[in-house]
Amino acid sequence: MSVRKGLLLAVPLLAAGLAGCGTLSPFAHLSSRDCLARAMYFESNRSSDEGMLAVGTVVMNRVADKAYPKTVCGVVGQKNQFAPGVLVKPMKEKASKERAYRVADRVLSGARHATLSREVKHFHTAGYSFPYDNMYYVLEAGGNSFYEKRKAGTFSNDPFSMLAYW
Repeated sequence: MSVRKGLLLAVPLLAAGLAGCGTLSPFAHLSSRDCLARAMYFESNRSSDEGMLAVGTVVMNRVADKAYPKTVCGVVGQKNQFAPGVLVKPMKEKASKERAYRVADRVLSGARHATLSREVKHFHTAGYSFPYDNMYYVLEAGGNSFYEKRKAGTFSNDPFSMLAYW
């Protein structure tokens, strides 16, 4: 291999390394819109704009938090944070896929779920309960319970006690 060809191959790798990438993401072809729509599609029960908007709000709350990746795809692609295969599985339900993209456009334009503060960065399937005493529940929508993490022991851990007041 000539020196010139070697340099042509080395420059993109060097640029990726200097950019902090090291390796190219397997999801580099996905846009923020794609990643957000996929999270909402696979994480909600797909039956309501409200549930998808709540998932989208959590994703954007994480993007705005220094403790999480700075991009939508970085947040959605985090290991063990969202549904397995969220960025690679096919979106088979046409109406739900269209809904997810429509709501993703709203979220990327600044829409947020009115009930969720910027501190709500977590959710799990509705109906499950966990033995932790730092989960402050604020909403159930789209088949999920949304919560903030707060100082342990400062409020009820019953996921439905707070919801009774909304």
